Amino acid sequence: MTKSGKSKSFEVLWAAVAENDLLGILLYIADDSPSNALKVMARIRARTAKLKHSPMQGRVVPELLSQGISQYREVVVAPWRVIYRVEGNQVFVLSVIDSRRNVEDVLLGRLLH
Repeated sequence: MTKSGKSKSFEVLWAAVAENDLLGILLYIADDSPSNALKVMARIRARTAKLKHSPMQGRVVPELLSQGISQYREVVVAPWRVIYRVEGNQVFVLSVIDSRRNVEDVLLGRLLH
């Protein structure tokens, strides 16, 4: 809460790679069911929109924490993991990854290089 009694609001920004991740997921699903693709998009967008008011709600990404990296957080919209970082009053959505993939390799490859 701020001094005025209002909760702090954060700006949620999507990195191009995260937008591409989401687009790839949606195109894959749309091949089978366009209506399901729209539902998935709505679920993921609604979940990330909640970060505007409480960005610390997500857990620290365990695969990165085991490497000593703690600034990246995630929320799960099963079976996808939405990876993000909070800086100041901004939330940067960095990746949307299928949790059935080798998440550690994907994350370390993207976030450290």
